[in-house]
Amino acid sequence: MQTWSSVALPRVPGTPRPLRLHDTSSGQLRPTAPGRVAKMYVCGITPYDATHLGHAATYLAFDLVHRLWLDAGHEVHYVQNVTDIDDPLLERAERDQDDWVVLGMRETALFREDMEALRVLPPREFVGAVECMPETVEVIGKLLANGAAYRADDPEFPDIYFDRTATPNFGYESNYDAATMATLFAERGGDPDRPGKRDPMDALLWRAARPGEPQWDSELGPGRPGWHIECSAIAVNRLGMGFDVQGGGSDLAFPHHEFSAAHAEALCEQHPFARHYVHAGMIGLDGAKMSKSKGNLVFVSRLRADGAESAAVRLGLLAGHYRADRSWTEDLLGQAQVRLARWREAVALPAGPAADATVDRLRDHLADDLDTPKALAAVDAWVEDAVRHGGTDEGAPTLMRDAVDALLGIRL
Repeated sequence: MQTWSSVALPRVPGTPRPLRLHDTSSGQLRPTAPGRVAKMYVCGITPYDATHLGHAATYLAFDLVHRLWLDAGHEVHYVQNVTDIDDPLLERAERDQDDWVVLGMRETALFREDMEALRVLPPREFVGAVECMPETVEVIGKLLANGAAYRADDPEFPDIYFDRTATPNFGYESNYDAATMATLFAERGGDPDRPGKRDPMDALLWRAARPGEPQWDSELGPGRPGWHIECSAIAVNRLGMGFDVQGGGSDLAFPHHEFSAAHAEALCEQHPFARHYVHAGMIGLDGAKMSKSKGNLVFVSRLRADGAESAAVRLGLLAGHYRADRSWTEDLLGQAQVRLARWREAVALPAGPAADATVDRLRDHLADDLDTPKALAAVDAWVEDAVRHGGTDEGAPTLMRDAVDALLGIRL
């Protein structure tokens, strides 16, 4: 699948910092320790709607990870999927009397435009569930062969399910108790009441063909894959086991990330799937949860169409910590626009106060679990000093412009 265009990052003088990130599985802030190549998998969109600010905030967080690893001299192998076949996509297409293939292609194209506008560095590999169907089928076949999967006791629709007891560590990633897992499984795409399963919380791997639904012929029988298995197959086949970061929104910790890890660990008989499980918080609107059912989603493309500069949208989202659930407001966008103008005023000066220490603080804060509020405050302090008092360092404005570009993704 085609990705989007990248941008050239300036090299920033000084000493990069090793990145520490909060790991959901341990509940601890731990250093990432990649080798020459840092490996990251971030779950992508199901393309039945435009990119909303919740999506944008998640991908901005992992864009900062990408940038900090590049700053530290690592090559980055970043993989992202697109779930271009799944129930929500089919349901939206039916509701709108649209072709599901056309809908998925249209919304994926808009997602690429939004990511490029926000200056999110593209993944090396951008992989659709449909295009990786053969490898997903192969993985499911191996899980059947090693006893980690089974066919439902249903002669009409012999769906294939993952036995959640197939790995000894199930539940370690999200750390939810059994009652919470059961509730979330039912709320987030699971089918606990489906007859013929061994356990209500076993996850679907292959949905046998139903009349009127898209299907693929395979050695498993005609059908289509479940949600979680595509990420297992894509990640294992491109990054291998034990890659550095698996990321996504906090709503993916269970069941999606828990099961994608369990599938891979059962397949490879190796633990863990990833070294860090990193989750971004949810974005609300004016203090209320942003959701499709409430009709209060804020779309990046709509903000852009209404004249909001993408750099201001990015700054507004970076004003909160990536792990925090937080709200988007008109005031937040207005504050970001004022901040952006002030920063541009400062770096346009012929000289300014020395900036080396500010760049050090910027790196320190970002390396400390992507602490963007403190990082923005460090830049603000230099900007106010420059605008109010000037300075004699002719290279400082350029240094600040390059640091803000390379590390925060804001072009001044």
